[in-house]
Amino acid sequence: MPRYKLVVEYDGAPFCGWQRQAEDLTVQEAIETAVHRFSGETVRLTCAGRTDAGVHATHQVAHLDLAKEWRTDTVRDAINALVRPHPVSVVSAEIVSPDFDARHRAIRRHYRYRIFNRRSPPVITRAQVWHVPWPLDAGLMQEAGRRLLGRHDFSAFRAAECQAASPIRTLEQLDVETRTMGLHEEIVVATSARSFLHHQVRFMVGTLMLAGCRRMSADDVANILASGDRSRCGPMAPARGLTFVGVDYEPPFEK
Repeated sequence: MPRYKLVVEYDGAPFCGWQRQAEDLTVQEAIETAVHRFSGETVRLTCAGRTDAGVHATHQVAHLDLAKEWRTDTVRDAINALVRPHPVSVVSAEIVSPDFDARHRAIRRHYRYRIFNRRSPPVITRAQVWHVPWPLDAGLMQEAGRRLLGRHDFSAFRAAECQAASPIRTLEQLDVETRTMGLHEEIVVATSARSFLHHQVRFMVGTLMLAGCRRMSADDVANILASGDRSRCGPMAPARGLTFVGVDYEPPFEK
C-alpha cells in the first residue's frame, strides 16, 4: 500500500480549519472527498500542523495511503480537478516510505503573520492581513519578541481550550521585518518551533503589536511571559493574517 506525501496550499477563509468536523467544511474533508471521487477509496489525511479556522497555508504537508499505486502527477492533478471550487491546491505529490508521518516526523514548523500598516484599509490583500491603522515600530516589536525566544512556559499565550499536555514550548525563531509596499508598510512576523500551543502565534503577535505602538515595553512582554497569566497579554490577532509556510523533517525525510 503506497504512502503519498502531499504539499498543499489553501486559502483558509471559507474553511473551519484543517481537521474534519461533523458539520462544518474543513480542508481535510475537501481533500479526502476529492481523493474518494477519483480513487473510490475512503482515506484519512494526516497533516503536519492542524490550522485553525481562517488560517492559510502555502506549504502544508500531509500524507495518505492508497491501496492502488497511482502516478504521482495523477494524484496531484486529480485532486486539484475534483476539489474545485474550494480554494485548495496540491502543489506536489510523491511516494514516500511507509514510515514517513507528516505530523510525527516533523521537527520544526514555520508560520508567517502579516500586518498591513497604514491608515486606509487594504482591498486586494484584505483576506490575508491584519489591518492595523496606527503606526507601529517594527524595531520595538523585534526587541520585545526576543524576550520570547527559547524554552518557556507559554501559558500566557495559550488558548483557554488548548488541549496540549504541557504549556512548555521552545520558540526557535521570532523575527519582525518591515516591507515597504507602495504607499504602505507591511510588517511580517516570522516564527518557528517544533510545535506551538493553540493560538500561541496569534496571542504573541497581538502582544507584539502593543509593543510596536508603545503600549508595552519589552520588559512588559517578558513579565507577561513569566506570569503565565493570559489576561495580561495583548489581543489575539485575527486568523486571516496567519499562514503556515513550511515544515522541516528529520533525516531521511528532510527533502
